[in-house]
Amino acid sequence: MARQVVPLTDAKIRSAKPKEKDYKLSDGGGLYLLVKVNGSRLWYLKYRIGGKEKKLAIGPYKNVPLAMAREIRDDAKDDIRGGVDPGQKKQTQKLIQVESAETTFEMVAREWHGVVASGLSESHAHRQLRRLENYVFPWIGKRQIADITPREALSVLRKIEESGVGKTAYRVKVILGQIFRYAIVTDRCEWDPTVHLKGALKPIDEESHHAAITEPEDLAVLLRAIDAYAKGRASAQSRYGIRLAPLVFLRPGELRCGEWAEINWDERQWEVPGHRMKIKSQDHIIPLSRQALAILEELRSFTGGGRYLFPSVKSVLKPISEQTLNMALRSMGYGSDVHTPHGFRATARTLLDEKLGFRPDIIEHQLAHAVKDPNGRAYNRTKFLKQREEMMQRWADYLDELKGS
Repeated sequence: MARQVVPLTDAKIRSAKPKEKDYKLSDGGGLYLLVKVNGSRLWYLKYRIGGKEKKLAIGPYKNVPLAMAREIRDDAKDDIRGGVDPGQKKQTQKLIQVESAETTFEMVAREWHGVVASGLSESHAHRQLRRLENYVFPWIGKRQIADITPREALSVLRKIEESGVGKTAYRVKVILGQIFRYAIVTDRCEWDPTVHLKGALKPIDEESHHAAITEPEDLAVLLRAIDAYAKGRASAQSRYGIRLAPLVFLRPGELRCGEWAEINWDERQWEVPGHRMKIKSQDHIIPLSRQALAILEELRSFTGGGRYLFPSVKSVLKPISEQTLNMALRSMGYGSDVHTPHGFRATARTLLDEKLGFRPDIIEHQLAHAVKDPNGRAYNRTKFLKQREEMMQRWADYLDELKGS
């Protein structure tokens, strides 16, 4: 007559002390707890299938309590009755888990980035990865890449648009498409959901159509060219205008029509009245960095006696023409297909976000874009003013660092 096994209790398990040799505490049905000499307590299930005796490792007692161990035993018994080997089933599940971990969007994206990065400049490769880490991985990084739908991809891009960086949304869409196509050829998914998003994003604002340099290395070359130009024989209006343009983010028309009465020296601000801004009736404040103030101080000795910062050389009653700064850039070798005075805004917007890490909403306010907050309130000229002051000074310092690199 077989010896009847007395089922275990949690109290009995907790009181089990290690001995000189490993020993077993049986619970019945092939389930037992192995108490090892080092004090660890491990669950095992002994079973027979196909006439062979086998052993299934279940896990340590600290992770698998008694009730759970019994559920696992009962499930294994059901598998055995159905002709399924629970040990083989466990191995298969492990393989599936490993394969699933390797086919999440983030895993595939990082693999893709490792492949393509070698063909990109270090800064470009870094920006691509940073866009993924900031805008994509938090939302779909853990999703199986094969399961991602066009709606999910669009949701990610919509979040970028809502943060005020529509051009970045288009760039991320391109990156997503490249990742999905890489996943297709490496047999991780069967289709690219971004192909269905054509026309789904908001049109990029008109400023995005102005050529702009957005690579730090190229910007450094341009800044050094501007410094060399400023030491030449061009008019003061042209020399100081092109030096100031990268520091204040104004549209060319807003910059060239600037008036000395708008400079608040005490507050270190350029206060542009609303009637001169693209957003009519909305005044705009530009915190002036030390570098911008120094340029204005020098310029004041040339044009400070009149109305305009940059009066026309033909008549002090008019500002310089819209072609003056364009011609300055052309004389340095920068045509309208490479960089424009308007492009300094896109340069700042891109690098403040991607290189210096400033929040898009703060950048957009400094660009005087017609953005609304989550409560529907429109642009406020004093919003984020302290943060904008810090940002403008950091930007000016960054430009100096680039020139010196």
